[in-house]
Amino acid sequence: MEGGARRHTFMLPGKLRTCPSITCQILPFFPCSARLQGSLGLWKMYGEGFKQKVSFLIPECGLLPEVLKSTIADIGDYYLVRSLPIHELVAHEFIDAFVKKGSCYALTYKTKIDQDNTAALLPNGKLILSVDKDTYEELGLQGRPSRYSGKKVMRYIITIDLTDAGFHPESKKHNRVLWALKEKKPLEFDFLMAWYNTGAEGSTLMSYFSKHQIQALRPKITFSTLRDLPCPVLQSNDLQGKPEESCSTEELFEWLGAVLNQVSLDNKSSSFLSTYCCPEPNTVVEKAFLCTITGFIIPEKIIQLLEQLCCYFGEPKLAYWLTLTVHGFADSPVSWRESEHGFHKGGENLYNFVIFRNLDYWLQMAVGAHDDCPP
Repeated sequence: MEGGARRHTFMLPGKLRTCPSITCQILPFFPCSARLQGSLGLWKMYGEGFKQKVSFLIPECGLLPEVLKSTIADIGDYYLVRSLPIHELVAHEFIDAFVKKGSCYALTYKTKIDQDNTAALLPNGKLILSVDKDTYEELGLQGRPSRYSGKKVMRYIITIDLTDAGFHPESKKHNRVLWALKEKKPLEFDFLMAWYNTGAEGSTLMSYFSKHQIQALRPKITFSTLRDLPCPVLQSNDLQGKPEESCSTEELFEWLGAVLNQVSLDNKSSSFLSTYCCPEPNTVVEKAFLCTITGFIIPEKIIQLLEQLCCYFGEPKLAYWLTLTVHGFADSPVSWRESEHGFHKGGENLYNFVIFRNLDYWLQMAVGAHDDCPP
């Protein structure tokens, strides 16, 4: 983790400590599919948004249960739409077909948040534009200075609520936005897009944007079995760790970063890459299962995966804990909810669950040093 990032962890009962902080909470013991319901309200505060990588690690596991394999296979497609004029996202045909009938996600592809104009459509129906000063003045739409502009404002944030009752086809508000984006300062981007609905019939993104260059993509999924892996000893109720008894949450977070990046933990003097080693105390597990999913992954699918990972402990297991790590896009204009995200040094934007056998959990978050903490 870069020095420009800060880490937070959350706890009882859905309140946040002063950043940086470490917390822990007990998952209510409900039937498998509902175990996380008491915790999802907290998760949704910052779990929503744009996620590009999900990894889970299960110590003492050599073979993944079929139900987890099925959940991973059901992550679903996402789409890459080339050269899409942004005014098409404010058209009422699109709003009625997708924004109002489910959760629609769109994020500009291969744009740099600190250099380029960028845009994002959130599942709550808000379209966020992060634009430079010249573009902002040409558009003539109401916005606010970016918090990352410095003393001389060079970037602005424009928020358009597509679900606002006053944003209907005959309204002055809609007509002004459409004119600005279509006639006054046309903007077009390559977009990553996904849509989630609960069985509603209607158009699909592929058919709706058939006149554009659109490509359906599958997330990349990799499975690894890590052998003889030294793992930190953790106690769910001991967040700071104790010498010779357990490791702290921060030690776990750093160790996990090394494991997910396939960094050797043997601390050999001949290693020119890393001299990092597993914190003490630790135990060597014969096998650990690592799965990484990369793509444009919507929060609804992450929730399903999280629920099934909790169900993993429904039967006796050797593992005392497992982890789920979720990385957001470094160049997304938002990190959690509608909170503005800044690239700073590395665009940090991630969170991590540590779920224990007794269904206690730790929840850790890392964002840029100038990003807001969740309230």
